[in-house]
Amino acid sequence: MIANFEEKMAAPGFWDDPEKAQGVIGEMNAVKSSVDQFEKLQQEYDDAAMMAELADEEGDEELAAEVAGTIRAVAGKVDDFELQLLLNQPYDKLNAILELHPGAGGTESQDWGQMLLRMYTRWAEKNGFKVEVLDYLPGDEAGIKSVTLLIKGFNAYGYLKAEKGVHRLVRISPFDSSGRRHTSFVSCDVVPEITDDVDVEIRTEDLKIDTYRASGAGGQHINTTDSAVRITHLPSGVVVTCQNERSQIKNREQAMKMLRSKLYERKLQEQQQQLDEIRGEQSDIAWGSQIRSYVFHPYSMVKDHRTSVETGNTGAVMDGDLNPFIDGYLRSQIKTEVE
Repeated sequence: MIANFEEKMAAPGFWDDPEKAQGVIGEMNAVKSSVDQFEKLQQEYDDAAMMAELADEEGDEELAAEVAGTIRAVAGKVDDFELQLLLNQPYDKLNAILELHPGAGGTESQDWGQMLLRMYTRWAEKNGFKVEVLDYLPGDEAGIKSVTLLIKGFNAYGYLKAEKGVHRLVRISPFDSSGRRHTSFVSCDVVPEITDDVDVEIRTEDLKIDTYRASGAGGQHINTTDSAVRITHLPSGVVVTCQNERSQIKNREQAMKMLRSKLYERKLQEQQQQLDEIRGEQSDIAWGSQIRSYVFHPYSMVKDHRTSVETGNTGAVMDGDLNPFIDGYLRSQIKTEVE
């Protein structure tokens, strides 16, 4: 497989599209990393097996205890490596477009959206992904009304697809002078950033394109030119916005990428719904069907309702420690597919 990547890189015109070239290089580096990781795990396993045999032959209990600890550590690394290998669906390797939309509840829900924005940004940073804010609409008093992030890196979508759904917060609201407990909801939508080699038909006459002045964080150019772009796909009603770049042209290009991704995801969902109807399956997609609850009061707990994975360390979760939840969800999906 690495030889195939090297062949692509050696081909004439490889650097004609720098962004695509960087994607190929990143994918090749990820494959090399997996190979190196496997070889290192194999070596650690062989060393542990040899030490275990030595401890058994000599009856060395101290060495046996040390080997047992080593084996546990290697087993944990093998679990992590196994999960990486299981991200083998067609679009798992792609960048992810993540959107947050607070529900009813005004400032309280908008503040919850801001907290989730920080959580996902911290998760990305800790796991080696890059984050770009494509669109940001600030709240009236605090928090956000909506935000769209591009999470860039190998397998970004593969991991973050586990986060798609409604996230519920229960806490004493800092915006309530009476100190009452509030429940807030934010929906998280995640789609892969579809590459140009995936065919999605978009007709020019089906598009309504608006430009406007950007708002929120973004530097000195904000509110100086009509650089922000909103594209509405009239047949489906899908709307995308981008205000990340100074250039209206660049924002339009990125918005079109987002539209292609959303329309392709919509097509896949329609196909899945048709299959579910044939099978007689029904799924509840109501606003109240949250995937995860974050409880800050009267006790501390974060629980994923799909997998029952939970923790009492809410601070760590809000600081980006999401891997146990992502791991649990992905493994549950693999188990479902096997069954």
